[in-house]
Amino acid sequence: MTPSRMTASRGTESQDNSIAQDKENSVMGSIRSRRGLLVAVGTVLALGAASACGSSNDGGGSGSSGGAKGKKVRLITGVKSDPFYITMTCAAQQEAKAKGMDFTADGSAQWDVSVQRPLLDSVAAARPDGLLISPVDTSALTPSLKQIQSSGTKVALVDTTVSDDSVGITRISSDNEKGGRVAADALAKLMNEKGSVIVISVKPGVSTTDARIKGFTEEMGKYPNIKVLPTLYDNDLPATAASQIQSTLAAHPDLGGAFAGNTNTGTGIATGLKQAGKQGTVKVAAFDAEPDEVAALKAGTLQVLVAQDPASIGRQAVDQLADAFEGKSVSKTIGTNMVAITKDNMNDASVSKYFYKSQC
Repeated sequence: MTPSRMTASRGTESQDNSIAQDKENSVMGSIRSRRGLLVAVGTVLALGAASACGSSNDGGGSGSSGGAKGKKVRLITGVKSDPFYITMTCAAQQEAKAKGMDFTADGSAQWDVSVQRPLLDSVAAARPDGLLISPVDTSALTPSLKQIQSSGTKVALVDTTVSDDSVGITRISSDNEKGGRVAADALAKLMNEKGSVIVISVKPGVSTTDARIKGFTEEMGKYPNIKVLPTLYDNDLPATAASQIQSTLAAHPDLGGAFAGNTNTGTGIATGLKQAGKQGTVKVAAFDAEPDEVAALKAGTLQVLVAQDPASIGRQAVDQLADAFEGKSVSKTIGTNMVAITKDNMNDASVSKYFYKSQC
């Protein structure tokens, strides 16, 4: 989280791992529309292909000749132990190997600028041909990324983004705002369109999760008998999310729904509701599909998972760099699929393939 997706989510556009860990300022960036009931079997949300194309010379020229084989490519994820980013890394590594690239991956121990910056400094010193990165802030790392880009490294932004449009030859992520709207419609239906609903997310300033909250709260405006409570932030700590959902239950007995902005938040909400004896009574829609969330869905603590496709993000990012190295045009922006997972469809092979991995 995404955001988280967060991180940043994921997350956005993410987006740390177990409830026992006490990590501060970690966010997945991790995360990551359709309206109406989401329990239709195998519902896949196609989020649009590339919206623009740019020259392979944009954002760096070190790969302007010689093709993709042998090119040095580095991946820096938001939180390296997050299943969303593990899934992305596994797919990117496999795709890079198939293309003969020299690929290595690393990631932050937590979602924090001060933790990710040294990784960027290392890349700047090594000057690889390509860099895939999930920036943990929309602006703080922009100067470093622009410096890396100006030295000839081709930069691809994966999952999360930065505000400066000049950074990156391509940006690949889920449509997180649309995912938030999807979650809102799902919860409204499950809540019989009445009662209170709470949003719990990581922290403000993550592109992915900010977009999810925006989509969710705007869509909930369609339902006049549902009261949207002020958003709470848990700093990506499941234990905090568990405590927050219990406090909200005590203060708002009519609580009928909760929206979790990313993986760790979803895990924490599920735990808190189980401890309070309210699992299934309070309906929960959560982003992502990491192992603990899938288990909670099966147990009935979570009702809907809006799963992203981190594997596709990783593969397509490598493909875009390869095109740039070979002098071909690249897609400036690419939206990847999401799928709504419920207890009814989770055993369908076309749906379960979206479950995240804990290792390659």
